[in-house]
Formats: sequence, C-alpha cells, structure tokens
Amino acid sequence: MELFDLIKALILGFVEGMTEFAPVSSTGHLIIVDDMWLKTEEFLGKYPAITFKIVIQLGSILAVIVVFWKRLFSLVGLYKIDGKKMNSRFNLGHVIIGMLPAVVLGFAFKDLIDDYLFGVETVIFALVAGAILMIVADKFGPKKPKVQTLDQITYKQAFSVGLVQCLSLWPGFSRSGATISGGVLFGMNHRTAADFTFIMAVPIMMGASLVSILKNWEYLSMDDLSFYIVGFISAFVFALISIRFFLKLISRVKLVPFAIYRLILAAVLAVIVFL
Repeated sequence: MELFDLIKALILGFVEGMTEFAPVSSTGHLIIVDDMWLKTEEFLGKYPAITFKIVIQLGSILAVIVVFWKRLFSLVGLYKIDGKKMNSRFNLGHVIIGMLPAVVLGFAFKDLIDDYLFGVETVIFALVAGAILMIVADKFGPKKPKVQTLDQITYKQAFSVGLVQCLSLWPGFSRSGATISGGVLFGMNHRTAADFTFIMAVPIMMGASLVSILKNWEYLSMDDLSFYIVGFISAFVFALISIRFFLKLISRVKLVPFAIYRLILAAVLAVIVFL
C-alpha cells in the first residue's frame, strides 16, 4: 500500500468521523468524496471499497462507546453507581425496538441498496429529502417537548423513531438526521433525540459492518489491511471530536442550519453532475 493511498484512507476517515453523527449523512459525503475525487474503487475493487466505507464506521462507533460508556454499560448491567445498578426507565428494550425496523428492511434490501443507491446522483436526492424532513421536524415538532431525558422515552416513541430511521437506508439521507427528526416530531427535545440516536447507532452500525465484512470476506486482502487500519483510527479520532461538539451545538441551533447546508451541497453537486 503506497503512502498516497494511506492518505486517502486518512481523508475518508476524517470525512466519516466528522459527518457520521451530524445530520448531513456520512455515507453520502463518503460517496461524494470517494467517487468524485479519491476513487478507491479503482485499486480496492467495488465491494471492498463499499465494505471499507462501512467498516470505518466502527471507528466512529468506538467513539460513541467512549462518550456514552456509562449509559451503554448500564443497559447490559455492567455499570453501577454507588454500588447499585443504574436506576433507569431507559433500557435495552428501547434500543432493540428502535433498531428493529431498520434491521429488518436492511437485511431484506441490502443487495439492492449496495447495487443501486451507492452513487452521487442518488445521494443528491437523498440530501434534499432529508433536509425537507429536518425542516418539517423543526417547524412542526412540539414547541415544549415533554421528553427531556432518555428515561422519559416510551417504547412507542422508540418504535416510531425506528420507523423513521428506515429512511436512512437510502445513502445520503442520514441516520442521525432521520432519527433526530423523528425524535423531535414524536415529542423529544433535540438533545434527547440525539442521545437516543447515538446509543441506538452502536448495535445497528456494528451489525451492518459485521454483515458487510462476512458478505465480502472473499474480496478482502491482507495487502489492504493498512488502508483499513488508517481509516478506522482516523474515523475514531475525528468522531470523538465531532460528537462532543455536536452534542453542545444541537440544543442551540437545532436542525434547520444543517438542512440548509444539505440543500446547498445538493445544489452544488447537481450542477457538477447534471450540467
């Protein structure tokens, strides 16, 4: 693996880490940066390149675990406060119910998504659709949300947000954009919706990465291992930075500024691609 190739992995890890948990679509940005400029598919191959984009998400997930480790460990009974288990209404059931719809649809349509939706053109439309949902959430969501913490989330709300998360199977739509918007529309404040989004992302993204690795195992090579490692570490470091920043920002600016960014990006890409 040449040095310039490793720089590409570093750049893609940066893009993944900085955009994974902002509602702008990390997958969409990876497709744009890679397909239009870096073109890793030319030396990795189609399916290993797609797998790389998914595997480096594990770096971002590790960052979530670092930030939310107390809450995550409490869900499986591994963390106690003052010698007692965390007393919480928010439990593993909320996470399972929330991730179930996307898991089912993801398994059912994974091949179609990989073959037909991983492209700049489809990402453009997804950026616009996701932006519209985010604007709708900010405009029509309750002005005084009843759900101010994770422990106030109901199972019905968790499932409802999970249904909205299915939209994020469309690359470019954004998992965090869909789930935070869904959370806001179903009565959560923005910070709680973001917390739920990040925690729910851990099992669903780890599962997606594992499935992709197993499916494309025959296409992977030890010669590419350094490329994957650099991308993973880069994604972890930059995701750690972006998560802490985003959690402080989301309660103040909400979703509309991110929606505007998505619309501008979609317009620029449309000019480049279609004109």
